[in-house]
Amino acid sequence: METSSPRMTAGPREAAVNCSPAVAANAEGEEIEVLESTDVLPVAPEDQWKSLFDKYDPENSGFISTERFRDLLAAHGSELDPHKLEVLLALTNGNADGKICYQDFVNLMSNKRSNSFRRAILQGSRQLKGCSLRDEVGLGLSQRLVRHVAYETLPREVDRKWYFDSYTYCPPPLLILAITIAEVAVFMYYGFQLERLVLQVSSPSFLKSPLPYHPQLRAQAWRYLSYSFMHTGIEHLSLNMAMQLLVGVPLEMVHGALRIGLVYVCGVLAGSLAVSVTDMTAPVVGSSGGVYALVSAHLANVVMNWSGMKCQFKLFRMAMALVCMSVEFGRAVWLRFYPPAFPPCPNPSFVAHLGGVVVGLTLGVVVLQNYEQRLQEQSLFWIFFCVYTLFVLCAVFWNIFAYSLLDVRLPPPP
Repeated sequence: METSSPRMTAGPREAAVNCSPAVAANAEGEEIEVLESTDVLPVAPEDQWKSLFDKYDPENSGFISTERFRDLLAAHGSELDPHKLEVLLALTNGNADGKICYQDFVNLMSNKRSNSFRRAILQGSRQLKGCSLRDEVGLGLSQRLVRHVAYETLPREVDRKWYFDSYTYCPPPLLILAITIAEVAVFMYYGFQLERLVLQVSSPSFLKSPLPYHPQLRAQAWRYLSYSFMHTGIEHLSLNMAMQLLVGVPLEMVHGALRIGLVYVCGVLAGSLAVSVTDMTAPVVGSSGGVYALVSAHLANVVMNWSGMKCQFKLFRMAMALVCMSVEFGRAVWLRFYPPAFPPCPNPSFVAHLGGVVVGLTLGVVVLQNYEQRLQEQSLFWIFFCVYTLFVLCAVFWNIFAYSLLDVRLPPPP
């Protein structure tokens, strides 16, 4: 929780001024009364919330009524960001149970991704009557960037407001940037070593690197992930890098490095395993599995929440994203069936793109749709994660046994 403004001098509720950030709604949610704060809201770990909760629960029942919770927000609300306060008030006005338990109280006040947090968000989206985040003026450059990212990725106004108040650039979105820098560094290294930047794959030494996946070297398990750092040429790297940065960085700012990293790595791994199962004689390079997982998940999320997504020119931008994906996929298909420079080893496979798309449309969509809730509380997440794990296990067994059983004629090792 952040302090959005300095405390103001205490005064009677009737004499409150409009510049205070604390607001309270009446029981019907029709009017908004501006209040001033007289106490300091604790900003400490969970155990320090207990004393504040007990103050409004003198019977030690473990519950406080929504009326008392509203009084708590009125007394301590100046320490909350206005948008967060609006959501909490919307929750109290729409709570059918008439009471809030201690754990719900802690979850709400500490922004935990929980069922109570999700209920607050859903109640807020139905009852919130504040101005749009887009209408706010006087924002700095960093604040405008955060607002832009919120409108790019989140479908509900209350989500956007909550994210806008919560985001602090700590930790910064470094995962996708680090992956991109590593890919560029690897490409430049092999560019100088192979003395070519366009169609590096045509060099006889290209596949001798320890990074690409090669069917003869499939026992080297790291290649199922490390192949993503090598690309067939500058045209391959450029398209992947553009999509990776334009989509991946905003998604990481909203959902965090752990979630976005999960989708990306799952897409990369699914890509190489899909090649080993369906295109058994081909090598594979490029980050397309991870990139297509992120882009497919984002586009699917936009389509499923079309009316709520308020990003500008969304139809045109979605069409451009599909064009870029199609161009890159078409390039990969053409290269796969183009006569290889060094037969009998074929050119790299395009199937990794499809593996990434499948991950994005399943696991990725669940991750991006649940900004306000823990993934481990989502049954659909566990269903897709179990299916993905089963696919990985089946592909591992396939790699161990199928090549010999089917007597597949593999190209010689590089």
